[in-house]
Amino acid sequence: MSIKNPPSRSRIIGNVLLTVGSLFLLLNLFAPQLFGTPIPRMPYSLFIDQVEDGNVSRVSVGQNEIRYQVKTPEGELGQVFSTTPIFDLELPKRLEAKGIEFAAAPPPKNGWVSNILSWVIPPLIFVGIWQFFLGRSGGAGGPAGALSITKSKAKVYVEGDSTKITFDDVAGVEEAKTELEEIVEFLKSPQKYTQIGAKIPKGVLLIGPPGTGKTLLAKAVAGEAGVAFFSISGSEFVELFVGAGAARVRDLFEQAKKKAPCIVFIDELDAIGKSRASGNFMGGNDEREQTLNQLLTEMDGFSAGDATVIVLAATNRPETLDPALLRPGRFDRQVLVDRPDLSGRLKILEIYANKVKLAPGVDLREIATRTSGFAGADLANLVNEAALLAARNQRTTVAQADFNEAIERVVAGLEKKSRVLSDKEKKIVAYHEVGHALVGAAMPGGGKVAKISIVPRGMAALGYTLQMPTEDRFLMDDIELRDQIATLLGGRAAEEVVFGTITTGAANDLQRATDLAERMVTTYGMSKVLGPLAYEKGQQNNFLGDGMNPRRMVSDDTAKAIDAEVKDIVEGGHQQALSILTKNRDLLEELAQKILNQEVIEGEELQSYLGRVQFDKPHALAV
Repeated sequence: MSIKNPPSRSRIIGNVLLTVGSLFLLLNLFAPQLFGTPIPRMPYSLFIDQVEDGNVSRVSVGQNEIRYQVKTPEGELGQVFSTTPIFDLELPKRLEAKGIEFAAAPPPKNGWVSNILSWVIPPLIFVGIWQFFLGRSGGAGGPAGALSITKSKAKVYVEGDSTKITFDDVAGVEEAKTELEEIVEFLKSPQKYTQIGAKIPKGVLLIGPPGTGKTLLAKAVAGEAGVAFFSISGSEFVELFVGAGAARVRDLFEQAKKKAPCIVFIDELDAIGKSRASGNFMGGNDEREQTLNQLLTEMDGFSAGDATVIVLAATNRPETLDPALLRPGRFDRQVLVDRPDLSGRLKILEIYANKVKLAPGVDLREIATRTSGFAGADLANLVNEAALLAARNQRTTVAQADFNEAIERVVAGLEKKSRVLSDKEKKIVAYHEVGHALVGAAMPGGGKVAKISIVPRGMAALGYTLQMPTEDRFLMDDIELRDQIATLLGGRAAEEVVFGTITTGAANDLQRATDLAERMVTTYGMSKVLGPLAYEKGQQNNFLGDGMNPRRMVSDDTAKAIDAEVKDIVEGGHQQALSILTKNRDLLEELAQKILNQEVIEGEELQSYLGRVQFDKPHALAV
C-alpha cells in the first residue's frame, strides 16, 4: 500500500499572496525614506536662536514637525530645516515679534501609491491567511477549497508492491482471517454472490483487546483484494465546528463511492458510536450524535451501484456502541480478534523473527510458551526488544538469552542497578521474594517459578519472582484462584515468619489479592455463604480488564457479607502461606542466603531448591 497525497494549491496561493502583500507593505512604509529627499533636522534650541537672530524667513508649524526656511546673507530664501516641536506657548508671540511669516501645516495627503496600497494590502493579507489555513485544514481526500474544514481526513492507500500487506503477514487470528476471506472473495468476484441473490455484509466490526491486530487485518483485506483502502480514526470526525463531523462522513463516503470497489476502515469506532442512551450525548444537536446519525444514514444509503463499498470498523469496547450500529444491514457481522493461543503466538513470532538475525538454537516454541496472554503487538515489541539487547551487547545475532531478558523487561520493567538498597532492605527483599517462590512452588494451580531476583526493576519493584505459565488456560476453578492468593501473600508471610513484623513492600500484593478475592465473590459466584449470585454489573466483552464494572446496588447486610467473605478468602490464603513457610523454614533461610550472595537464581539451580518444598493439603483452609 502507498499513501496518495494531492498537491496543496491553496497553500501555494496563500504563500504567494502573503509575500506580495508584505512587499507592498514594506514599500509603503519605507518608500519615503528610500526615494525622498531628506530634510536636515535641527535641535529646537537652535531653531529658537535663529528666530531671535532674525535668520528665519517663514515657519510651518505641524503637530509632529516644525519646518522653517532660513535667510541667506543676501536676504534671499535659503535652505529648509525641520525640528521636533515641544510644548511652547510663547512661540507664536516670538514669531510675530520678529515679523516672521508662519502658518499651521496642512494635514498630510497620501499619494496615489499610498491610496492604492491602503486598499490592496489588507485584502491581500486577509485572503492569503485564509487560503493558508484552508490549505492546512484540507483533507487528503481532495484539494482544499472554501469548505475544506468539512473534507474527510481519511488516508487513502492504493495498491503498491513495496508495502503491500496480505494475510501472510497476519498470524494468530485464523478464525478472523477465515471470516474476512469471504469479504476478499466478494471484492474480487462479486458476481459469484450477486447472481444467486446473495448480499455481502455492508459492515464488518472487528472487536478484541488492544494490540491484537485489528488494523493490520483490515489492511490485509484491502491488500488481498487489491482495492483502495480509506483509513480514518473515529476521533478525526469530530471537531470544534458544529456539523463538521457529519460533513466529513458525507465526504468520506462520496470519495469511497468514486473509487469503488474499496474498503473504508474506521478505527476506534466507539469515539463516535457510543450509545445515545448512555448519557454520553447532551441532546439532538450534539456534534457526536450528528456524526453518528450521518454514519447510519450513509450505511443505509448504499444503492446497487455502491454495493462494493465495504465498511470495516474496529473497537475494543463493543458493549458501549449504539444498538443502531449493530443491527442487520449496517454492521451485520462481528469478528472477534482475540489474543493468540500457543500455536498463534508461535506463528506471530516466526513472522517477526524473520525480520531479525537469529542465532542458531533459538527456540521460538519455548518463547511462545512463556508469553501466555501476549497480544500480537506485545510479541512484535518483544522481538524488537531482544534485537536491541543483542545490538547493545555488540552481537550480530539475537540469542535465546536476549529473548529471555526481553520477556522480563516487558513483564517486570527495566533493571535499576543504580538503586542501591541498604543491607537491611536487601535482606527483607530477599526473604520476601523467596517467600513468594516457595509458596508458589507448593501450589499446584500456580505457574512454574522460573526466576528469583532482588535486583530492582521498573518503577517500584525492589525484587521480583517470575512465574511462567506451562500452558494456556481459559478457565480456572476456585482452588486455583485461592492458590494464586496464597502465592501473592507469600512475601508478606515470609516477613512475619522471619522478622516478626511487616513492611510496605507487600502493598501491590495485597491489592491484587483483594481484587481477586472480590471477583471470586461478586463476579464468579464462588462464595458458599452468598451463593451463585453476581453482585457486579457485568459488561459483556470487556476486553480491557480494567475493573470498570461497578458493584450493583445491594443492601447494607449484603455489602457486609461480601466484605466478610472477601476478608475470609484473603485471610485463608494468608494462613496457608504462613503454614507452608513455617514448615519449610530451613529451606527459606538457605535459599534466602543463596540469593543474598548472588542476587539472581534461576534454571536448574532454582528448581533443585524448589523441589524440596514440603506441604500438606494446601487447600485445607479453603472457605
